[in-house]
Amino acid sequence: MINPFSRTFNATELETFQFLAQTFLFARLKNAEMSRFLPALHTRKYKRDEVVFFSGDPSQALYIVKSGKIRLTIDVKDTFETINEVRKSEIFGENALLENVKRIYTSIVASEEAELYVIPHFAIQEVFDSHSKIKAKMMTSLAEFYNQNNFRLFKSYRSSFGFFNLQEMFDRTTNDER
Repeated sequence: MINPFSRTFNATELETFQFLAQTFLFARLKNAEMSRFLPALHTRKYKRDEVVFFSGDPSQALYIVKSGKIRLTIDVKDTFETINEVRKSEIFGENALLENVKRIYTSIVASEEAELYVIPHFAIQEVFDSHSKIKAKMMTSLAEFYNQNNFRLFKSYRSSFGFFNLQEMFDRTTNDER
């Protein structure tokens, strides 16, 4: 039976939900749950080589690539080493779901332009504070993501006899054998 009091969503909102549902953090959420983030969700455009955030900055927002490509780097001996590149429908800055943390890598626009969805940390925490089921689903997804990264890190370390390529840790094409 259809609930006549349930909220209906317009075409733009449904399109946004469909996009968000492609990402690992929002895949478990229903449209009504994702709608809690809409008031704070905004887009921001960047140009090539523009820095989105630096390593060591406070984690003030979660980013989802709407278009373009972002290079994630770490500082190694006065140079930047690329550890991953994120593309459309991929998330970075995921530690913004945690409280009082700093960025562990620098993010730089690698394409001519990039458009990103941005959700500020304070908005995420407001949703989490008032909707524990949303928080549980998203934190489970984050824990799974971190577990997969640890698996890839240890696999890389074992296969390279103690010397390893950090970029391999983030390679999602690697078969996650467990």
